[in-house]
Amino acid sequence: MKTHPVLIAGRWRRARENGHFSPDNPATRSPLDQQYPISDWSDCDEALDAAAAAARELRQLPAKQRARFLERYADKIDAARDEIAALANLETALPAAPRLAEAELPRTTNQLRQAAAAAREGSWAQATIDTQLNIRSQLAPIGPVVVFGPNNFPLAFNGVSGGDFAAAIAAGNPVIAKGHSSHPGTCQRLAELALAALIETGLPAAAVQLIYATARENGLRLVSDPRTGASAFTGSRPAGLALKQAADEAGKPIYLELSSINPVVILPGALAERGADLAREFADSCLMGTGQFCTNPGLLILPAGEAAERFIARATELFNEAPVGTLLGATGESGLAAAIDTLRGAGARQLTDSDGADPNRFCRPNTLLRVSGEVFLQHGFRLQTEAFGNAALLVVSDNSQQTLAILDSLEGNLTGCLYSHSGRDDEADYALLEPALRDRVGRLLNDKMPTGVAVSPAMNHGGPYPASGNAGFTAVGIPASLRRFAKLECYDNVRQHRLPPLLQDQNPGDAWRLVDGSWSQRSIP
Repeated sequence: MKTHPVLIAGRWRRARENGHFSPDNPATRSPLDQQYPISDWSDCDEALDAAAAAARELRQLPAKQRARFLERYADKIDAARDEIAALANLETALPAAPRLAEAELPRTTNQLRQAAAAAREGSWAQATIDTQLNIRSQLAPIGPVVVFGPNNFPLAFNGVSGGDFAAAIAAGNPVIAKGHSSHPGTCQRLAELALAALIETGLPAAAVQLIYATARENGLRLVSDPRTGASAFTGSRPAGLALKQAADEAGKPIYLELSSINPVVILPGALAERGADLAREFADSCLMGTGQFCTNPGLLILPAGEAAERFIARATELFNEAPVGTLLGATGESGLAAAIDTLRGAGARQLTDSDGADPNRFCRPNTLLRVSGEVFLQHGFRLQTEAFGNAALLVVSDNSQQTLAILDSLEGNLTGCLYSHSGRDDEADYALLEPALRDRVGRLLNDKMPTGVAVSPAMNHGGPYPASGNAGFTAVGIPASLRRFAKLECYDNVRQHRLPPLLQDQNPGDAWRLVDGSWSQRSIP
């Protein structure tokens, strides 16, 4: 069987490998008839050399050229929509339509185009000018960025097309994409389109490179290498923390999205007012995409009483009645089973049926568990285990003070939600609990499940550890996401013609600049 090539230094070539792998079709549990290499360090080393050279070249090119590349790349992805969706469906079992072709792929190209607009406009760089002292500074490209894409979004978070990729390129950095072993063919096809767009727009061909897999120790070397500017990782906590340790020891920035159970609190008035509707909303959100979203509501807290018991009975029915979705692969299946066992071992009681899984595909039964607030406070660390998939834990709290204690005990999360009465019945409880939840999450929601992550300039897709590695940054939301892949450069008494265009007296476009303490789009007289 032929092994697919890697993209290094602007050309597709045979990998220098120390093994190979074949992805599985999750819908059949069988390997696909394709073989991909596990690159050795020499592949990574060559990619870093090529990226370092590309970084120097990119710095000399105008931002509008990077913008044209991102837009051209988006156009090519749109033109290949059906092909890409079919390939990603084969490798992940995510529905080609509407999930991939009509939702995730347009989101992907929208991100690329938003990043292009930010690169062209320039305000993201936060140019700051002191005319009296002739000191000027801006955010500038940090250097080669290594992007580790996850398994659950083969397009919108892909290392060679997703949000981290778009932000890194828009900020002026080359990208070394580490593809995901669950969808390497999708990564390869996207990289082919990216290379074609690079050539058409005159960017360095090594501005986008792709390897599919490498040994653990080589991944650690990649994020800590002197040639690496920064890295971004979306995936499991153990893998992310190992990369973080290596990067931290080398003084290299790394941006992580690790784990999140996204707590949802239903206040008493909301539960009494519309408990049945909320049970449906909760079940739909939990089981959407087989629960394989980083913002899946994995923990729901509700006040004890008859209304809670009705909610629990209805949610259990809905979980049992819903079709069992397909998981992304064998690792996801085993990881979900292990997480559920951990929750049970910590005192949670399973409410749903234990059968219903199809032995011919990667899946687990829809699983809803229950625990008291008292037990949760006793075993909170284990009961916060992320069950990534179609599973969730209900916590029945004795009163608002116990709910407050539960919230105070939580780790950091991407999102948190409070459901409240449509009138003012829950105002006191909201005022008591909101500050505690606000401290534990990056994005706070009210009366809305957290599953969707809008590509909005105001979005924060990050949060306190372990939701992300740095609570000050977001992986979604342009232009803020670009600033992760930048360093602050200062120019003191440098002559006008030697300054970067954005710091010269003549504003090269419509960028907002902080000139002598005031934001302005005007040129300096």
